[in-house]
Amino acid sequence: MPNLQHLFDNNKKWSEKITGNDPDFFQKLARQQNPEYLWIGCSDSRVPANEIVGLMPGEIFVHRNIANVVVHTDLNCLSVIQYAVDVLKVKHIIVCGHYGCGGIKAALTDEDHGIIDNWLRHVKDVCRYYKSQLDAAQTFEEKSSLLCELNVVEQVTNVCQTTIVQNAWKSNQDLTVHGWIYSIKNGIIKDLNVRISGQVEPELLSGK
Repeated sequence: MPNLQHLFDNNKKWSEKITGNDPDFFQKLARQQNPEYLWIGCSDSRVPANEIVGLMPGEIFVHRNIANVVVHTDLNCLSVIQYAVDVLKVKHIIVCGHYGCGGIKAALTDEDHGIIDNWLRHVKDVCRYYKSQLDAAQTFEEKSSLLCELNVVEQVTNVCQTTIVQNAWKSNQDLTVHGWIYSIKNGIIKDLNVRISGQVEPELLSGK
C-alpha cells in the first residue's frame, strides 16, 4: 500500500522554506488565527484560495464545495460563516466562482451524474431564474461562463440573507460581501462588481 511519502517530503521542504524566511512563523500561527477574509469557493483543485490571492496560512478562512454554493440548510457552510463572522470577526466574505466549473457545466445538462445532481439542483434554480439571459448565449461555453458569473451573484445574495450576516449588519459590524470569479486559463480574478456592506432588499442583490 503506498504511503505517499513524497507528500511528507514536500511538506518538510515547505515547512523549512517558511521557517527559513520567518523562524517564528509557526509559533505565531499556533497562538491564534486572525484573518480578515472568509473565502467561499469551489472544491476544484485548480483554485487554491491562499495561493491565487497571495496570502499566507492564517490570513484567509476558507470554505469550499462543488460550485461554491451557499444553501440555507447546509449547516457546514453556515457554521463556517458564523465562526468567521461572530468569532473571527472577518471584515470581508468573498464568494469566488471560476470559469470552466465542472459543477456548473453539469447543471446545464440533463445527464445523470449521480448523487451530485441533488446538490446541483441549487445551480439549476439559478438557470431557471436567468433563463432568458442564458438562452441568449450563442454557445455552450458562453452559457457556462455566464452561469458561472450568475451563480456567484446568487450565492452572494444567499450569504447576505443568512441570519448571521443580517445580525452582524444590525449590530453595525464592519462586514462586506463580495462576488468574484477566477479564470483558470490565466490565473486572474475578476471583480463582478457585486459588493454589499449593509441590508438591502433581496431583489436588488440578485436582479431578479
